[in-house]
Amino acid sequence: MTSVEAEGASDARYAHRVGTTRLRVLDAAGRPRAGELVTVAQESHAFGFGCTGADLLHLAGVGDTDGPAQDAAAATVVAQWLGLFDTATLPFYWARFEPSEGEPDTERMLRAARWFVEHGVTVKGHPLVWHTLAPRWLLGRSGAEVEDAIRRRITRDVTAFAGLVDLWDAINEVVILPVFDKEDNAVTRLARSRGRVETVRLAFGTARAANPAARLVLNDFDLSEDYEHLIEDCLEAGIRIDALGLQTHMHQGFRGAAAVQGILDRFARFGLPLQLTETSLVSGELMPPEIVDLNDFQVDDWPSTPEGEERQAREVVAHYETVFAHPAVESLTYWGMTDATAWLGAPSGLVRRDGTPKPAYDALRSLVRGRWWVPPTTVRTDDAGTVDVRGFAGRYAVDGATIEVTPGENRADVVVA
Repeated sequence: MTSVEAEGASDARYAHRVGTTRLRVLDAAGRPRAGELVTVAQESHAFGFGCTGADLLHLAGVGDTDGPAQDAAAATVVAQWLGLFDTATLPFYWARFEPSEGEPDTERMLRAARWFVEHGVTVKGHPLVWHTLAPRWLLGRSGAEVEDAIRRRITRDVTAFAGLVDLWDAINEVVILPVFDKEDNAVTRLARSRGRVETVRLAFGTARAANPAARLVLNDFDLSEDYEHLIEDCLEAGIRIDALGLQTHMHQGFRGAAAVQGILDRFARFGLPLQLTETSLVSGELMPPEIVDLNDFQVDDWPSTPEGEERQAREVVAHYETVFAHPAVESLTYWGMTDATAWLGAPSGLVRRDGTPKPAYDALRSLVRGRWWVPPTTVRTDDAGTVDVRGFAGRYAVDGATIEVTPGENRADVVVA
């Protein structure tokens, strides 16, 4: 039997993600193509390897009226992004998306979402409700008026983007929401009167009504027992949550594979898919450990260093291997591809400000599009016209025809003209 196999498919840690499809290649008349050469190539992972789409919005002009910029630097950013990631998180921060009431940035973001979808990328919206970056024009309004504005915002945007964006962080960072005191905002005021669970119900229920096909995520940076209790309370209240979002910003240093494994195990007990929604690791000096709110750390220049880049590469590999091996996790999103747009100005990108890739980019690509990937491979079918394809779950092309490899043992026919 002739076969095609991903390099990492034999690693026992990933057995739950690997499938073997015995593929019978047929001609247009349904006859087996025995002893013929066919090319098999992986096109996508079932697991979501994501990144923020802000890099391409701001650096390459995705979403602009004239389309992505055509200069060499922009083209490099686009190629680097598409050469590694398959899921984009687009920013729907309300205060920026709709800085003036009734004037949302819908058309530009629709163009951006279409561009990603046309390039085979799954698009996620982040977030529908969040206390941070709530619009200032909501201040001074009554609770009923704020609730009505939230419902209208969610309904408008989820409806407008249905079919392009069917995955949303419905509400962000609820654990801290009622006690948030960094700045006055209408969403926190509403949560104080409604309570956490009813605020979650408002976000999820409104989004679900606007697009019943959407998958809705509860997302938080607080991975303590407080988040677990919130999830328990929401589920007991009958709120349908499609996935749990776990933020893992690590500006103060890598938590370590064992700690990450422990986090995943704790939240896997709910039986819901887990999404590692915001991961970052720095390639320079680490943020001091005494900083509680990462936003409080302000520096004029936070450079990437050769030593830090080597450390970041090792940590990225360890983190991704740990997460990918866990059966409860369905996606992992790196928070910012380049230092040019990185959160807090940190050297947390996989690419330097000048556009050159760091060792972490190359190391991650060697996993996602290397060990965990089947490159274009030409093989000869056997006398029955079959070939075994063993690889990680996802979409594969066979001489232009498409098949899905799913975990376990499968059989499939594919017609190749």
